[in-house]
Amino acid sequence: MTLLKPTANRRWNELVGLVWMGLALMVFLSLASFSASDRSFHTASASLTPQNWVGTVGAHSADLFYQSLGACAFLLPLIMGWIGWQRLRSRPVADHWSKLAGSILFFFSLPTALALIPYPLRLYGLFSVGGVVGLLLAEGMRAWLNGPGSAIFVALLLTISIYVVTAFSVERSSSWVRARMGWFAPLKNRWAMWRQAQAEHRRAKAFAKNASKPATAASVTTSSGPVLVPRTVEPRPVETRKEEPDSMDIPVRVSVSAPPPARIRSTPISASPVSPRISQAYRLPSTALLLPPDGPQPHAIEDLKRMAAILTSKCEEFDVHGSVTQINPGPVVTTFEYKPEPGVKYNRITNLVDDLCLALEAESILIERIPGKSTVGIEVPNPQRETIVLREIIESESFTSPRSPLTVALGKEINGRIRVAELASMPHLLIAGSTGSGKSVTINSLLISILYKATPDDVKLILVDPKRLELGLYEGIPHLVTPIITDPKVAANALRNGVKEMERRLKLLAEKGVRNIEQYNKLFDKPESLSLFEPADEHQRLPYIVICIDELADLMMVDSNNVELSITRLAQMARAVGIHLVLATQRPSVDVITGLIKANFPARISFRVATKVDSRTILDTNGAEALLGKGDMLFSPPGSGRLVRVHGSLVTEAEICQVVDFWRSQAAPSYVEEFLRPPPAEDSSEDSDDTSISGEANADSDRDDLYDDAVRVVVEMGKASTSILQRRLRLGYGRAARLLDIMEKDGIIGPPDGSRPREVLKHSDWIAEVERSRSEA
Repeated sequence: MTLLKPTANRRWNELVGLVWMGLALMVFLSLASFSASDRSFHTASASLTPQNWVGTVGAHSADLFYQSLGACAFLLPLIMGWIGWQRLRSRPVADHWSKLAGSILFFFSLPTALALIPYPLRLYGLFSVGGVVGLLLAEGMRAWLNGPGSAIFVALLLTISIYVVTAFSVERSSSWVRARMGWFAPLKNRWAMWRQAQAEHRRAKAFAKNASKPATAASVTTSSGPVLVPRTVEPRPVETRKEEPDSMDIPVRVSVSAPPPARIRSTPISASPVSPRISQAYRLPSTALLLPPDGPQPHAIEDLKRMAAILTSKCEEFDVHGSVTQINPGPVVTTFEYKPEPGVKYNRITNLVDDLCLALEAESILIERIPGKSTVGIEVPNPQRETIVLREIIESESFTSPRSPLTVALGKEINGRIRVAELASMPHLLIAGSTGSGKSVTINSLLISILYKATPDDVKLILVDPKRLELGLYEGIPHLVTPIITDPKVAANALRNGVKEMERRLKLLAEKGVRNIEQYNKLFDKPESLSLFEPADEHQRLPYIVICIDELADLMMVDSNNVELSITRLAQMARAVGIHLVLATQRPSVDVITGLIKANFPARISFRVATKVDSRTILDTNGAEALLGKGDMLFSPPGSGRLVRVHGSLVTEAEICQVVDFWRSQAAPSYVEEFLRPPPAEDSSEDSDDTSISGEANADSDRDDLYDDAVRVVVEMGKASTSILQRRLRLGYGRAARLLDIMEKDGIIGPPDGSRPREVLKHSDWIAEVERSRSEA
């Protein structure tokens, strides 16, 4: 039965609904007040006044229904009342033809089932409990299938009819039972965690016992690379639940204390590169250290279909016609696939965001095109959000299958699919988000993912935490190159030394004729590929280096020029040598995320931001301002122009401490303290002969490091002004004006001439002459 559209003729629907409900009430009263003494089709009575509450019509109708269907006649007023209620609310009956067929099958199957009862049951002492329909069908089945076969066949027909008419499914029933038995899951998980903890304790005791024995010659030989040992605990893949589509026209896819850190002797950077120490048999942590997942939240199918009807109705109020073709529930949001009718422009749908939020009482809604389909995805927040824990991601096949030690866990997509990323292929990651949006939790998930995937021989970490809040928990793990850096000036030194380390590695790769760190490290799998005439310690396996900065804005405020230059050089050239950057900021403005930085970070993550301007700064598009917070993010993968909405995984402070304590119990970090000092080239510059391009010794204290570059710019362009120096050298007004004053003192440019640029007193070949005279001297 196809009802009218909800907004087409609501009053007519209400009128028809009242008629249906009235008829249902009359049929119910006639059946309930049936009297055998009333005159009917099969009864002759001398009484002219019927006792039935609906009179002669009710007496005849009740007799006919009881004779035909028996006790099943009481289903008729129930069905009529439901149809009337649907009409009264202007709710269309979805998939009406299949429901009609299922109802007819049910009306024939239930009387047959009652008639197959071996005991003769009579209604009012007159009618068979299954009626004439049930008796005829039951006798026919007994003739062909006998009693047991007939009972099985009728039970099958009843099940099929109920399955077609209702939204019943075995999977949903199982989910309902699991939801009601949720109190038993924590007990089971605690038992499993206790058993795994006991197993880990026994393995740790055995490892300590073996380590206390005298080492043999074979156990202390140094090797050129890390020793790969099997994991102690094999992760179990988590099977994602796939729900069956609903039978209606809108499918619903319910798709021990640690020793103090050891410090090494201070040596120059070139003599103390970041390389692995003597190979050690490390054990990777067990997932028992992390909290287990609680399980998916059940979705109310009827509520989802009600929301779909509201979406369609609200769009039609603004003359945007279309229909919801599919509903995809997810862990945090539900995606309604809306198919607009021909002639409806896409921007007319996106302009209805605020109105749809009001209609659905939602915090925020995102609308975007669905790739590969002619539908628009309307993402609506769920009333109850599913908590996505890190353990579920780490135990999944998506995380355990890749062999890269830089595989990181992000979370789940809007359809529930687990999303991981490989930092080596990004090759750098830029993260932005306001306070409380989940940015720091995602950084912790990223670091814990690396600790679950890589040993200290595989990956080294440099952690910068100017806020002194988040990354201090990782102090003392053997993966660290330096202690946790909290001083922005020291962080700038670490970045410049990272550039020095990058240049050293590039020279090593060039000497071996390889293109990247993977090919370089493979040379140590084949000892014959190394030259016999090279020193043994000159070439050795190189670990990856991940530099993680939790707040970039603090560094840019202290030393923006050096920080931006170091980050840009690392982002452009460090991928091949295995140095990767992870930058995070809660201020995604253009003075923090400059054009040079942004251009070299193709992989970006944005959490909820305050304005659309911040969203465009980090992602080049709107959308991040409408996120939900608490880990809800938009991920821009490298090489793709489309954004992916991901719900980040949660890792608590207690879980981080357990994983960190596990690594601290195995080894102490070896810090390269020279990494925190200014590079040697910068230290020696103070004692060197500082001669400017003008040929005069810079004995004055007012000389500037960029003086020579400023002179070149002015002489080459033939005019001098503060705006030229600001634009070409990226300087502030005060510094540019100071450089012009020094040039005027040296006789390179003339005095100010109002608003016009100053006159340049040197000709264009003067720079070449000065450099030639300096080289001859």
